[in-house]
Amino acid sequence: MSDRAKLPSSSVFGDTAPIVWIAFTALACVTGVHLIAQIAAPEGFVSDITQVLLMPLLAAALFTATSRPRTRLVRLVLVALFFSWLGDTVPRFVAGDGGFLALVGCFLVAQLFYAAAFWPYHRHSLLVRPTAVAVYAVALVILVALCREQAGALLVPVIVYGLALVTMAVLATGLGRTAGVGGAIFLLSDSLIALRAFTDMELPVHGFWVMLTYVVGQVLLVIAVVAVDRTPAGK
Repeated sequence: MSDRAKLPSSSVFGDTAPIVWIAFTALACVTGVHLIAQIAAPEGFVSDITQVLLMPLLAAALFTATSRPRTRLVRLVLVALFFSWLGDTVPRFVAGDGGFLALVGCFLVAQLFYAAAFWPYHRHSLLVRPTAVAVYAVALVILVALCREQAGALLVPVIVYGLALVTMAVLATGLGRTAGVGGAIFLLSDSLIALRAFTDMELPVHGFWVMLTYVVGQVLLVIAVVAVDRTPAGK
C-alpha cells in the first residue's frame, strides 16, 4: 500500500490557508454537537440540522484545501460528498421503505463516484493482494447473511450497495493508509446501519456510533485526497 496519503504533516498542510482550518474547525464543532444530540435527542431538531450540515462543511474543507484547476480526483470526491449530503437529507422527506431506498440510492451513487475517483490508484491498492480483498468479501457475505431474513424485498438493493461500498473501501487503499482506514471505517458505519435496520443487533446509543464512524471515515478519505492531490503523483 502506498504511503503517499498518511495523516497530514506540516510538509503537506503547512501552507494551508486559514479558511481551510476554519472549515475543519466548523466541521469539528458541528460534529461534536451532532454526536451529543445523538445521545440526548437522536430524533430532535438539533440532530437533524447538524447532520445536514456535516457534508457541506467537509466539502468546503476539501474545496478550500485544493487549488485550481482542481484534479479529477478532487472533483469526483466533491460529487461523492454531494450525494452523501443527499443521503443525509432526502430520506427525511420520504416515509417508510421509500426513505431507506432513497438513502441507499444516494449513497450508492456516492460510492460509485468515490470508486471512480480512486480507480487510477488501483495498482497501489489491495486489489493486487487477493487475500486481503477476500477479508472485505467475507465481511460483506457475513453482513448479508445476518440481514437476509428480515431484509425481504430490500435485500437486493442492500447487496448492490454493499458491493459498491466494498469496492470503494478496497480502492481507497490505493491512496494510502489514511484513505484505507477511512474506507474501512465508512464500511463499518454502513454495516451498523444495516444491522440496526434488519437484525436485532443494536449498540447502546447506536446512532452515536453510526455517525461517529461515518464522519471519521469521510474525513479520513478527504484528508487522504488532499495529501495525494498535493503531491506530483496526485496531479
